Amino acid sequence: MRQRRQLEELNLVDDFLVNSLTSHKIYGEPAARCILECILGRKIGKLKIISQHFMQGEDTDGHGIRMDVYLDEEDGELFDLEPDNNDGENDVASLPRRVRFYHAKLDAGSLKLGEEYSVLRNVFVIFITTYDPFGADRMVYTIKSGCMEMPELPYEDGARTIFLYTKGTEGNPPEELRELLYYMEHTSKENARTENLQRLHEMVIAVKRDGKVGLTYMKSFEIEQRIRREGITQGKINSILDLLSDLGDIPSFLKEQITAQRDEATLRAWLKLAAKAESIEEFLSLLES
Repeated sequence: MRQRRQLEELNLVDDFLVNSLTSHKIYGEPAARCILECILGRKIGKLKIISQHFMQGEDTDGHGIRMDVYLDEEDGELFDLEPDNNDGENDVASLPRRVRFYHAKLDAGSLKLGEEYSVLRNVFVIFITTYDPFGADRMVYTIKSGCMEMPELPYEDGARTIFLYTKGTEGNPPEELRELLYYMEHTSKENARTENLQRLHEMVIAVKRDGKVGLTYMKSFEIEQRIRREGITQGKINSILDLLSDLGDIPSFLKEQITAQRDEATLRAWLKLAAKAESIEEFLSLLES
């Protein structure tokens, strides 16, 4: 079957495969741990994985975000892992502002009413790209806030952004990271050249062969075909409603909310949530989380 063959050929820079791997009930936590430990070069504590996490705007007109892989380290840090293949000129130029928005939403969602700012968690937003986001041919770009007049001035706000360019040659990243990024772009047994990557590849193969993952991928393929026929916005709206109708009766308020939505990023996020939800109630809870 065409879709099955396409799923088998997916690489780990594809957001569908990364999300399916890290959200898997059996393999999600160890796979996410393996990837993060290699990127950061340290041991990672117990992880809570919140797959396809969606954060809405402050009101219905506010811009929401969908994070591909949202990882919460117990008594530790927060991580947002974003494989990104959107190499259009406008997409690349807007990356810094996109990251700024992601950090703002993550911070707003993690500080509870009445808590002091000092309890804000350290947050890492990590983009893995097959294009060079800044044109310097570096494999690793680490971004943090600082003082322009005094670069040496200590300024720690707990926020980091890491851009990992899979084809970068400049800089001196650890060999283990080089191997990981090459494997993520070229996901095959032959390219799993370390012990850690061999274990990761076994998990990738198991997830690709999972029947539920295959069914979700088939749904995503059908949705793409529909969007081509009906246009981006209307195609997504109709696909969300169809997916939810398979789960039960859609409340009128929810149908109106979906039909009125015109922000493509929000619709894309809702579409992925609808494809994974197993009930209307689960979809609503994901929207509200």
